Amino acid sequence: MPVHLTAPDPKDLHAVPGVRIGVTMAGVRKANRRDLVVFALDEGSAVAGVFTQNRFCAAPVQVCREHLAAGSSVRAIVVNTGNANAGTGADGLARARRSCDALAAQMGVKPQQVLPFSTGVIMETLPVERIEAGLPAALAALAEANWAEAAAGIMTTDTLPKAASRQLTIGGRTVTVTGISKGAGMIRPNMATMLGFVATDAVIAPALLQALVKEAADLSFNRITIDGDTSTNDSFVLMATQRAGHAPINSLASSEGQALRDAVVAVSQQLAQAIVRDGEGATKFITVTVQGGKTVDECRLAAYAIAHSPLVKTAFFASDPNLGRILAAVGYAGIDDLDQSLIDLFLDDVHVVQHGGRLPSYQEADGQRVMKQSEITVRVHLHRGDAESTVWTCDLSHDYVSINADYRS
Repeated sequence: MPVHLTAPDPKDLHAVPGVRIGVTMAGVRKANRRDLVVFALDEGSAVAGVFTQNRFCAAPVQVCREHLAAGSSVRAIVVNTGNANAGTGADGLARARRSCDALAAQMGVKPQQVLPFSTGVIMETLPVERIEAGLPAALAALAEANWAEAAAGIMTTDTLPKAASRQLTIGGRTVTVTGISKGAGMIRPNMATMLGFVATDAVIAPALLQALVKEAADLSFNRITIDGDTSTNDSFVLMATQRAGHAPINSLASSEGQALRDAVVAVSQQLAQAIVRDGEGATKFITVTVQGGKTVDECRLAAYAIAHSPLVKTAFFASDPNLGRILAAVGYAGIDDLDQSLIDLFLDDVHVVQHGGRLPSYQEADGQRVMKQSEITVRVHLHRGDAESTVWTCDLSHDYVSINADYRS
C-alpha cells in the first residue's frame, strides 16, 4: 500500500490555459487500460526538459533530445505506457519517429514539433501501429481539465496516479502550475522508470526554461531513490504556455522569477515524493538528511549511500534498529578524508550516535519506536562544514521482489 498517498482529486488540479490533454486506450500492451496520452500546446509555448543519464537511453529520449535541440516550438507530446521502446536499436528510433509523424500529420504541425515518451517493458518492439490507431480518439478527447486522467494514463506499476497543482499571483494575474508524474520502481533518476510533466501559463523568457527545469529536477526528482536503478527512459519536461497575461519574466533572480521557481519546485517535489510513497512494495517513507559537509555534493553522496543500501532499507522494513548499517553506508560513500570521530546520527528525535560512537544514553527501544513509524527521518551530521543535502527513499520489502519477478507476466 502507498505510504500516506491518495489519488488526486480532479477538482484540486487546476487547468493550465494553453494545454489540452487527451487520453485513450490503445492496447499498447494490455487491452482495456488507458495507455496513450496526448498533450496539445498552444502556439508560442516554450518547452524544456532533462533526461536520463543512462547511456543506454531509450529511442524516445534520443528523439526528444534531437527535436528540442533543433529549436522548433513544441506543439505536442505523445506518451505511451506498456512498452519502453528501449534496447530496440534503429528500428526503435524509426518507430518513435513514426509516432511523431502520425501525430504531427493529424494536428497539422511538423514532426519536429512533437516529443515522444514511452515507459514500460524494455527490449520489446514498440507496436507503433496501435499508437497510430489510437491517436484520433486521444485527439477527440482533448480538454484542459484532463490532468487526472492523464496521471492515470501514464502509470505502469504505480498503484495510484500522481498529480499536483499550485496557483500564485504574478503582476496581479493568477498563474497556474500543474503537473503529473509516474514511477514506482527502477527509480534513481540522474538528470526511474519515471516520467514527469509540469506545465504553467506563466509568461517567461524561453531561454530561462532550461535552467528552471534543471533546478527543479535537481531539487526533486534527482533527490529520490527506490532501488538505485537509473532507467533508460527517465524524462522531466516543463512547459510554459505564456498565457497568464503578466509582464514577461526575464530573470529567475527577480521576485517574479523566484515566485515562479518556488511554485515549480514545490509541484516537482510533491510529484517526486509521491513516486517514493508509491514505491514498489514500500511500507515506509524515509527522509535522509546529511548536514555539516564541506560541499553539497559530498552530503548528497552520503545521503544516497544510506538511501541505496539494501541492508539499511531491509532494516527499516523490519523495524530493526540495526543502525550500524547507516554508519557503514556513510563510511563507504566516497568522502576520502571523512573523520568518523565527528559524526552524529539521529532518528527523528532520538540521538543515536555522538562523536562516531553509540551515545551512552541511547536505548534500542527508542530506536525501535521510531523505526516502527511509517514516516521516518534519518539525520547525519558530519561536522566538517555548513553544507547539507536531503534525499527521499523507502524501505525494501518482500513485495518489491515479487512485483519485479512478475513484471512481464
